[in-house]
Amino acid sequence: MSVRPRAILEKLPPYKAARSVPSLKREYGLEKITKLAANENTLGFSPKVLEAIKKVSSQYPDGTAYDLRKRLSEKLGVEIGQIVLGNGSFELIYLAAIAYLEKGDETIGAVPSFGWYKSVTQILGGTYIGVPVKDFHVDLEKIAADVTEKTKIIWLCNPNNPTGTIFTERELEDFLSKIRDDILVILDEAYVDFVAEDGFPDSISLLKKHDNIAIFRTFSKLEGLASFRVGYAISTTDFVDTLNKIRIPSNVNAPAQLAALVSIDDEEFKNRTLTNAREQKKFLYGEFKRLGLSYVPSNTNFIFFDIGVPSTPIVEKILKKGFLIRGGAEYGFDTMIRLTIGTPEENAEFISILEGVLGGKDE
Repeated sequence: MSVRPRAILEKLPPYKAARSVPSLKREYGLEKITKLAANENTLGFSPKVLEAIKKVSSQYPDGTAYDLRKRLSEKLGVEIGQIVLGNGSFELIYLAAIAYLEKGDETIGAVPSFGWYKSVTQILGGTYIGVPVKDFHVDLEKIAADVTEKTKIIWLCNPNNPTGTIFTERELEDFLSKIRDDILVILDEAYVDFVAEDGFPDSISLLKKHDNIAIFRTFSKLEGLASFRVGYAISTTDFVDTLNKIRIPSNVNAPAQLAALVSIDDEEFKNRTLTNAREQKKFLYGEFKRLGLSYVPSNTNFIFFDIGVPSTPIVEKILKKGFLIRGGAEYGFDTMIRLTIGTPEENAEFISILEGVLGGKDE
């Protein structure tokens, strides 16, 4: 094309998402692939969702998503004006970058962490400062030390993806006391519902003390609505008003709004998801120990574990047997694998395949 894009985009690589199942089926000639690579809810979503979306009309959705935001405000104990919805957390992260970053600004986050933070920073002409994790934990002390006059946003994924670790409320409070008020601190809590450790921050209460934080959450994990794309941010009304100026009108469609609305109150389904994650985590921990493999204790619906040898060829061999998982090389951990916690049947089959591949029985 003769029309040139912005110069920064010519050097920007596309965001690397998990490989799609249909394309892999074609490539490998497989009839079935069990996907445990993208941290989706392997139990699906609430059966009430299908009933709810039957009521969708052909009209445009409520661009303010009033009913969904009202229910969220009641559940979270915040004002409705403190909530803004996004087409998943991806869009909210993008909107925050568009709203607050100027060319030449810096953002800071952990490495490894959610890769979209770096992508949106670079799209806006900024520089992403990656701070290596310390013992698989986000190194808040080092992040605070790396703040400069150019720092505009700090991205904190808690629990962190792909390590599954958390930082505590005490650690966060200490961190925030060191950060200038003109720096936006984004707490990405996509996996908040799966946290098992004590001391996790009550981030919403922190909004009363710090007006420079925003909390991002999603319906993709616990509620299983990844295909519907519904995320939300909780912050000050100033932050919400700013994002509303630039978000696409009706960015969350009507079926998605209804799906999220009924999912909020389906405690039975959410408890099933949490029980499966808790019980299957114990099963997988036990199997990893049996196989002599180390792992990072997880506060999420996935586990980051170490197979002791380069994982890229192992991931490929396992894929040929019908299981899609995510290798750690892209995160800087060549011998590790990130595995979504599946159903009992999926996990048992995966362990059998993994044991065979690691034992050389992959042919």
